[in-house]
Amino acid sequence: MGNISIVYMAAGISSRFGGKIKQFAKVGPNGETLIEYSLNQALKAGFSRIIFIVGNKTEKEFKEKFGNVYNNVPIGYALQYYDEEKRDKPWGTTDALCSIKDLINGPFVVCNGDDIYGEESFKILFNHLKENEIGAAIGYKLKEAIPKKGKVTRGIMKIDEKNNLVSIKETFNIEMDKLNDLNLKENDLCSMNIFALHPESLSLLNKILEKTKRENTRDRKKECLLPEDIGKLITEKKIKIKIYPATEEWTGITSPEDEELVRQKLKSTLSNN
Repeated sequence: MGNISIVYMAAGISSRFGGKIKQFAKVGPNGETLIEYSLNQALKAGFSRIIFIVGNKTEKEFKEKFGNVYNNVPIGYALQYYDEEKRDKPWGTTDALCSIKDLINGPFVVCNGDDIYGEESFKILFNHLKENEIGAAIGYKLKEAIPKKGKVTRGIMKIDEKNNLVSIKETFNIEMDKLNDLNLKENDLCSMNIFALHPESLSLLNKILEKTKRENTRDRKKECLLPEDIGKLITEKKIKIKIYPATEEWTGITSPEDEELVRQKLKSTLSNN
């Protein structure tokens, strides 16, 4: 099977953080940043390479902090660039992922740089790639993947009796206390942008991205969202994705007040182990 990479999407800075890089929020019990805590979990699975997808506003800070090696694992960097004179925002998570196409020559797991998924999630996807030619993802119960406050976007999953992905519907403005308004249920499975993929899938996603860019050259806000585009490939029967239900709770930072919630949750988790 060869080497398997772990890829972190870490290009964006949320305006709600006043220009701060939220992946560098110190949430771990020993002062680990959010992304360090996630990396420490991921590398226990056996990944042989780290790739950070960075942006114009995060590239310098990431390279200064991590350099070219982390815990004896080599690091590569991919830049998600966009022309700020023509665009109000980058082209989305599919665009971010496709920035690694010249760095990847084997299977990989991609995830968000501001989320903590748990050691077992990384091990499940790593072992899946060692043994399977199709992709995979972790499905999270919706009630466990929504902050108590604020609106979020989630890719709502539908699976068949064999736990193969049938569709993903990108759903916007989800609030914990208003699920019924969107015909959603607490136990619906959703994507948290953690996928195990092969290079062939990356090539197909890049074709979708290029087509979208050609057709929306004047749209300053159009995005290509990874769950949605993977859903297109599933519907067109170009790829297959096996869904593994999450065995650990997702933790992430959506807004600054979530930092303390994450610290307390990690502290509680460690004290219970």
